[in-house]
Amino acid sequence: MMTNSFWALIALILFFLILAYYHVPAKVKGALNKRAERIAQELEEARHLREEAQQLLAEYQKKRFVSEQEAAEIIASAQRQAEIIIADMKQKTEEYIARRNKMAEQRIARAETEAVALIRSAAVDIAVAAAGKIMEAKIKTDKAEGKRLFHQSLLAAETGLKKLS
Repeated sequence: MMTNSFWALIALILFFLILAYYHVPAKVKGALNKRAERIAQELEEARHLREEAQQLLAEYQKKRFVSEQEAAEIIASAQRQAEIIIADMKQKTEEYIARRNKMAEQRIARAETEAVALIRSAAVDIAVAAAGKIMEAKIKTDKAEGKRLFHQSLLAAETGLKKLS
């Protein structure tokens, strides 16, 4: 009756009794519970960190989107300003060219008027001199009357010609 199996059973029962006496199952259970709690806390912390990371990712994506929109608006604004500046410069250039053309035309007209006035003045002087010589030749006979008529005609011709110019 006392075989090896029997003694192995007795040893097993004694082993369990010793374990129970020293509260080993409770200690193992406590250690396992602590480990389970620690794992649960780590999982909760990991879940919390994941949520924070997702929030940060969403926030940065939103900031990136807003920044891209602002950059696009800045570029569009710069293009509009460049177009306005180009149009303004084109208009100013056209106005400058028109002013310069008008000034050149005015100078040409003034030079033309001055040239005509000089030619008329020279023609008057030549005509007066010619009239004087002709009259002088015709009235050489009567010197006193001739001088009076000469000077009178000379003044009349000069006045008349100057009115024309």
